[in-house]
Amino acid sequence: MIGKEWFLITAGDSQKFNTMTASWGNLGVFWNKNVATIYIRPTRYTKEFVDENDTFSISFYDESYKKALGLCGRVSGREVDKVKETGFTPVFDEGTTYFNEAKLVLICKKLFHTDITPETMDQPEFDTSVYPNKDYHTLYIGEITKVLVKD
Repeated sequence: MIGKEWFLITAGDSQKFNTMTASWGNLGVFWNKNVATIYIRPTRYTKEFVDENDTFSISFYDESYKKALGLCGRVSGREVDKVKETGFTPVFDEGTTYFNEAKLVLICKKLFHTDITPETMDQPEFDTSVYPNKDYHTLYIGEITKVLVKD
């Protein structure tokens, strides 16, 4: 689904959380653990929540939520109540937040993060093509601690 569908990255608790739409990510094994890798630009409000918390969720939706996912990628949670605008129902679990409407949820515990920089790029053309504004992503690897699948 990663790369073919949009998904939400969400972090925070019942007191305060934020979500954003993403399309880049990976699943695999790291340090002998099943993991998910996500990428977040520094300008995204959700990054503050991922940085401040030990866990985050990645959630996938069926096609009927495309408009809601578009909104979550277009507007900032600093200015817009995304839950109110999308009608999503937050669920609080394992120290993080996801939405009841998801068809698949991965709860992840942060293991590692690093900033992407021009010095770490082995193909320098991506510095120009992907980062013309020099807003380099932070890469996060999280251990998948729980998988929820809607019947």
